[in-house]
Amino acid sequence: MSDPQAQRSKWVILLPYIWLAIFFLVPFLIVLKISVSQTALAQPPYTPVFDFAAGLAGLKDFFAALSFDNYRLVASDEIYLLSYLKSLEIAVISTVLLLLIGFPLAYGMARASRRWQGLLFILVVLPFWTSFLIRIYAWINILQHDGLLNQTLLAVGLIDAPLTWLATDTAVYIGIVYSYLPFMVLPIYATLEKMDETLLEAAADLGCPRWKTFWLVTLPLAFKGVMAGALLCFIPIVGEFVIPDLLGGSSTQMIGQTLWSEFFLNRDWPAASAVAIVLLCLLVVPLVIYQHLQARALEGGC
Repeated sequence: MSDPQAQRSKWVILLPYIWLAIFFLVPFLIVLKISVSQTALAQPPYTPVFDFAAGLAGLKDFFAALSFDNYRLVASDEIYLLSYLKSLEIAVISTVLLLLIGFPLAYGMARASRRWQGLLFILVVLPFWTSFLIRIYAWINILQHDGLLNQTLLAVGLIDAPLTWLATDTAVYIGIVYSYLPFMVLPIYATLEKMDETLLEAAADLGCPRWKTFWLVTLPLAFKGVMAGALLCFIPIVGEFVIPDLLGGSSTQMIGQTLWSEFFLNRDWPAASAVAIVLLCLLVVPLVIYQHLQARALEGGC
């Protein structure tokens, strides 16, 4: 007779794998299959399409017609390479800016009294209560030529004439940092909030100055939160579409915009799928690095 507790434990372990298989592995295999197909004026707009009625012969013909021409196109076409590089550039710079802004906010929240922490937490997540698109359109109004930002800068005398903000990299960085800031602040705050205060007291008792205590005690303890926040920001920023499309210009062509153009304007699903597969492989790299660092940290703690 099987143990009910063991059965429940088995399902608890299996459910995440079932979820990943349905919502990650199956879509990935579909996109992978399209990426090794050829563009066609048909519905769906690619060939070959496997015919189940043809049986084994149809399966052989299906695999024989697959090719890697789309991956060769992605590797040789400058448009895709520049889009990848631009996406990585914006993602890296944005993540650094988010860390520089988010860490002090998270540190201040963690060091604040319990009475104020709840309010500060609400203020950080408050933008999430408004639609993402509405927030980006609000930034369009703020950054336009006669918008609030230029009017404020003119009023305080910092500029003599309105500046151009929209359709620039600066506008994209502003939109990304504003939109993704909670994803950086909250993981760091969760790590710092659980930090043992006696460690800081012990460092102070041993004559360690505050800046050195921060560098040698606080930062190492917050490392997991920093890495989690960096990954939560970096990975979706690489594939960002809405912010660069609405706030950026022609010089801010990120890979998300290239994907959209290939799918919906050019109707070249195989090429777009190849671009998506390459992008996924690029994004797996930081996850593997993070997993490796986590494993090393666990081994060091044993």
